[in-house]
Amino acid sequence: MKRKDNKKKAYLEGTVDMTNSGAAYIIIPDSANDIYVSRDKTKHALNGDRVKVQVRDITVSRPEGRIVEIIERTKSTYSGTLQLVKNYGFVKADSMKMPHDIFIPRNKMKDAADGSKVLVVITDWEENEKNPTGEITQVLGQAGEHKAEMNAIIEEYGLPLYFPEKILHEASLLKKAAPEEEILKRKDFRNILTFTIDPADAKDFDDALSIRKLHNGNYEIGVHIADVSHYVRENSALDEEALTRGTSVYLVDRVIPMLPEVLSNDLCSLRPNEDKLCFSAVFEITPEALIKDEWFGKTIIHSARRFNYDEVQEIIDGKPDPLAGDINILNDIARKLRKIRMRQGSIAFEKTETRFRLDEKGVPVEVVFQYSNEAHELIEDFMLLANRKVAELIGKQRDDKNGKVVKPEGESRKKMPFVYRVHDIPDLEKLEKFSAFLHKSGIKSNFHLSDDLPAEFNRLIESARTKPYENIVNMLAIRTMAKAIYTTKNIGHYGLGFEYYTHFTSPIRRYPDLLVHRLLHRYLQKGRTAEESRNLEEMCKSCSELERRAEEAERASVKYKQVQYLAMHKNEQFQGLISGVTEFGIFVELKANKCEGLVRIRDIKDDYYIFDEANYCLKGKRTGRRLQLGEEVSVRVKKTDLVRKYIDLELISLPR
Repeated sequence: MKRKDNKKKAYLEGTVDMTNSGAAYIIIPDSANDIYVSRDKTKHALNGDRVKVQVRDITVSRPEGRIVEIIERTKSTYSGTLQLVKNYGFVKADSMKMPHDIFIPRNKMKDAADGSKVLVVITDWEENEKNPTGEITQVLGQAGEHKAEMNAIIEEYGLPLYFPEKILHEASLLKKAAPEEEILKRKDFRNILTFTIDPADAKDFDDALSIRKLHNGNYEIGVHIADVSHYVRENSALDEEALTRGTSVYLVDRVIPMLPEVLSNDLCSLRPNEDKLCFSAVFEITPEALIKDEWFGKTIIHSARRFNYDEVQEIIDGKPDPLAGDINILNDIARKLRKIRMRQGSIAFEKTETRFRLDEKGVPVEVVFQYSNEAHELIEDFMLLANRKVAELIGKQRDDKNGKVVKPEGESRKKMPFVYRVHDIPDLEKLEKFSAFLHKSGIKSNFHLSDDLPAEFNRLIESARTKPYENIVNMLAIRTMAKAIYTTKNIGHYGLGFEYYTHFTSPIRRYPDLLVHRLLHRYLQKGRTAEESRNLEEMCKSCSELERRAEEAERASVKYKQVQYLAMHKNEQFQGLISGVTEFGIFVELKANKCEGLVRIRDIKDDYYIFDEANYCLKGKRTGRRLQLGEEVSVRVKKTDLVRKYIDLELISLPR
C-alpha cells in the first residue's frame, strides 16, 4: 500500500461564505483562491463564521477542504417564518445564506402563531443533529406584511431603530446659535455666493459650494462641509453612539440616521438663509481647472439658495436663472476636472439608482430610475477634489517655497495617523475571467488585459453605452474590483486613480468623515493626535464592516420591494437580460424595472441543460443551444414569495 502524500495539505483560517445549498467557500485573507467545502464537511459552520479549514491540496487552482474548527461565531440571531408542527416548530430563516431550518421547542415559541415573522436565537447545536435548536425572542407580525418584513430586515442586520433617551437629551442641549467668540475664530464666507445642490427629497444638506471671481481671472471655489465635529465632541455619548452606528442606512421606506434629527436636519444641515458652521476646502482654480492655491479650515457660511439636481440640470441645459452664470462656470470647471481625472486613471462606471414610489401602506406602485447627469457630476467632481486634496495635505510630502521636500505641518508623517479611503488593484483571476466572458459572449469589445487597465475599462464602458448589454458589462466590471475600505495604511484608490484619497465631505452620515475632520483640524493647529486608547485602525475596520452591513440591509429591503412589486404583475411578460448563470438556472434582470428573478433549470423544457462554468452559460445537451450572460430573453412572472423574497420567472422566448 502506498503512503498518502500529505505535503500539500495545509491548515488555514478564513471566513465562511455560505451558499443556499449548504456548501461553503472559505475566504482566505490575501489569497486569490477560496476553499470549497461541501455541505457534509462544514461542521455546522454558518455564514460569516471564522473557521479553521484543512485544505486537501493548496497547489490546485480550485482547492477543496473541510472545516475542522469554528474559531468564532459571528451571528446567532436570525429573522424568519415560523412553521408549527404539533408540539414543536421550525423557523425558516429569511437569509438565503442560512440553509438550515431552526428547531423550536414548544416552550420556546413566545406564543407565536403559525406563519408569524419572528426573531430567533440559536441556543444549541449538537454535533450529531441536522438542525440547530433555537428560541423565539420576538414576534414581528405576520410574514409577508410590509411592517413585519421591514422590521425583520432591521432586526436581522442589527440596525439601531431608535436613539437612547440619554443621546436625545444630550443632543437637545446643543446650542443652535454659535457664540461670537467661535465665529471670530473662523474665516467668514457669509458675503460670498454660496448654495447647496441635493436630491429633491433630501433633508440633510452636508455640503455647499461657493464661488467668486478673483482679480487675476481665476476663481475661488469653496467646498463647505457641515462642521459636525463642533457639535459631536470626542468621547461624548453622542460620539460613542455615532461610532456604534458608523453610517446612516437608507432602506426603501426610511432612513436610519447616524445622528439624531436635531443635528442631521437642523444644527448641522446647511439650510438656506441661515448662518452655518463649516469645515471648508477652498481652492484658487484657473478657468482651465488647474489648482493654483488651496486653503483648509473652519468657516461660517450663509447659503443663499437650495437647488435640487433637476433644477441645476435645467440651468445647464439653458433655462434662464439669476445664478445661471455661476452654475455654468462651476460646470465648465467640473467638466475639465473630470477630463483630467479620466486621463490620470479614473474609471467612469455608469451609475443608475433604482427607487420605489410607495403608497401610504408601503406598497410599491412605481419603479423610478435616477440616472446620473451633469448636475450630479458637477457636485461629484468638487467633492472628489476636496477629498483628494485633504488626503494629500496629510499623507503626501509637499514642496515648500524653497523647493525642498518637507513633511506636512505639525508632526512627522510617522506620528500623523490618518483615515484613508483605499481601493486595491483588481484580482488578476477575476480580470481574466471577465476578459474571457467578453470574448466568448460575442460582446463587441477590444478589452484586453494591459498595463493601462483603467483606460481599457473606460473604452469598454463607452462602447457598451446604450447597448442592450450595458448594465451587464457595468455589473461584471464592478465585480472584478476590490472592495473599497477605510484604513490608516494608504495604498491609494485604484478606481479613482488617486494616490491619496479620504472621505471628508459627508460627516452627517459617515463616521469616518467625522474622524477626518478631527484629525485634519488637529494637524492644522499643529496639535497631536488622540490618545492611543482610541485605536484608529480598529475604528477604520469597524466603519468598513458597518458600511457593508448597511449595504446588505439596503439590498435586502430593495429585494423585498422587488418581490412585492412583481407579485402585482403575476403572469405578465417582460423583456430581460440574463444577469447570472448558475448550476440551478439563470437570473434575468427585467429591462422595464431592473427587478431580478430566477428561471430554474428544471423549468426550461426545450432541452436538457447543463451548467458550463468555463463559458458562463447553460448548454443544451441535444441542441447545443447556449443561454449566456448578457443575452436578451422574454420571460413571464411565474411565482413570487414575499417570505423568502424570491421571484420565479418562466422563459417565453429564447435568445435569437
